[in-house]
Amino acid sequence: METVEFDGRRFAYVRRGQGEPLLLIQGMSGHYGMWGEELLSLLEPHFDVVAYNHRGIGQSSWADGQFSIADLADDAAGVIRGVGWSSAHVFGISMGGMVTQELLLRHRSLVRTATIGCSWAGGPDVALAETARRAVEAMSTRDVDHALKTGYEANLSPRFIVPFEDYAAMCLAQRVPVPVVLMQWEAAQHHYTSSRLPLLNAPVQVVHGTGDAMMPVRNGEHIASLIPGAKLELLEDAGHIFWLEEPSRTVDLLKQFVALAAR
Repeated sequence: METVEFDGRRFAYVRRGQGEPLLLIQGMSGHYGMWGEELLSLLEPHFDVVAYNHRGIGQSSWADGQFSIADLADDAAGVIRGVGWSSAHVFGISMGGMVTQELLLRHRSLVRTATIGCSWAGGPDVALAETARRAVEAMSTRDVDHALKTGYEANLSPRFIVPFEDYAAMCLAQRVPVPVVLMQWEAAQHHYTSSRLPLLNAPVQVVHGTGDAMMPVRNGEHIASLIPGAKLELLEDAGHIFWLEEPSRTVDLLKQFVALAAR
């Protein structure tokens, strides 16, 4: 683990591999360990990968008050600059996909390509799933076992067989305080980019599992429809954490999209 500091905050991250710079942005309640060893191992021969923790998560500085998705996008911009990159390819999932949208809108020069996974653009046209609300409600009870079991059922597709104990160990490997997750949820509730995404001029790929119970696939389709020239990739029957279900396919999509954008 390494850290980078800016604007009075410290952000913890891991860095692996070599090649084109790639920033990984986790979702709500996620830490960098939740990308999974298999995905990182497949990425590192092709990318200089940085995966960081949001404010308040793991060894990153405490979140000292309510923040917005735009604030988290400014954090991501600071991480890009702080690790020594002038720009980077960006892959953000779920809430991290919301952060990626705002990063594109606020700091376009820092983003070479953007891959937005299992996310939403906010507004009246689509909505967060009731499953997501139940997961947050379970976490707010502070009953760890209940929260983990609810997340386990919501995040995984029926075809993805992983022991609950392994899932729980991954989630609990780093400090994820409930108050911070509730602030993330509040930020996500107020996320709205639908009216601004059509103004983007950037290479964007949207990836979504058709079996996503947390963030229904229509949300990904909606994002792709709003961004001029966006590429939509649907993973048949994959759930919300598609990068763990299909790490090889996820890496192939990233490699192919980066190569396509370079032409």
